[in-house]
Amino acid sequence: MLKKREPSGREKDEESIKLLEQLREKLYSDDVSAARRAAFNLSWKQEDGLDILKEALFSGSPRRTAKAAAAYGLRNMQGRMKKMAFTVLEQGLKHRKTDIRNACSHALSLASRGTREKSPSERPPKSGKIEIREIPRRRTSGGQIRTRGMHERNRRR
Repeated sequence: MLKKREPSGREKDEESIKLLEQLREKLYSDDVSAARRAAFNLSWKQEDGLDILKEALFSGSPRRTAKAAAAYGLRNMQGRMKKMAFTVLEQGLKHRKTDIRNACSHALSLASRGTREKSPSERPPKSGKIEIREIPRRRTSGGQIRTRGMHERNRRR
């Protein structure tokens, strides 16, 4: 069971304290998908998110999912916390535990790749829209346009 987290004083109200606590519990979940989702949501929470992710990464918890999810959250940190998050990941490279080192090195290697151009085989297929082209009309040898079904009696006078 997780120890109760001390509020940092930056939280605005009781609701934000509850939300941070729920995200923290989900971060330590056995479900990798839920842990990554919680880490991503914490990456938008500025200082409080950084503190929780840092705690999860360096905690004595044996759960590798929490450490990998915390590294994912630190890699996706936004705004003014991004540099601090990368500093935490670099500190993790020097940690004595191999699972922390591996999670941090993997997160930094993915972050350094950035967005790359997809090859044509990876790109989604072009939309199935049909291009409408105009069909040229046929002209008779006299230069007049021949139309079907228009006889003398059908022409307007």
